[in-house]
Amino acid sequence: MKSIVPCLWFDANAEDAATFYVSLLPESRIDAVHRAPADYPSGKAGAVLTVEFTLLGRPFLGLNGGPRFTFNEALSFQIPVETQAEVDRLSDALSAVPAAEQCGWVKDRFGLSWQIVPVQLVRLVCDPDPARAKRVFTAMMDMKRIDIAAILAAAEA
Repeated sequence: MKSIVPCLWFDANAEDAATFYVSLLPESRIDAVHRAPADYPSGKAGAVLTVEFTLLGRPFLGLNGGPRFTFNEALSFQIPVETQAEVDRLSDALSAVPAAEQCGWVKDRFGLSWQIVPVQLVRLVCDPDPARAKRVFTAMMDMKRIDIAAILAAAEA
């Protein structure tokens, strides 16, 4: 076994989702598209059944399983970023439900939740100085989209 591969259940749009995700992240690609050899409960023979894709060097599988199951916030993917430009680019691209934005979390048009997390935030929330970590954490809790400058200012306050 090489690794665990998350299987993401989509309703007939796994290929669209995979294509969208790989367009946003480096070290990402569509690896294979598999079509159903016969009719199945939520599709016909020849329809895209699964899509193997890689995001940031990690394998994923998209399954067109039908409308029975949908994503919720119990599953999210965290994207580490270095700059505010990356925070903004990924948040703008992925956020399809602005009302759902909170503390760097966004929900995309497929219903999948993502966390756009600056590496500075992780480092500062885990700071050995508990007062500094608390200031950063408190500042972050009031943000929809993470503002790196504000996080750094809270750390130094």
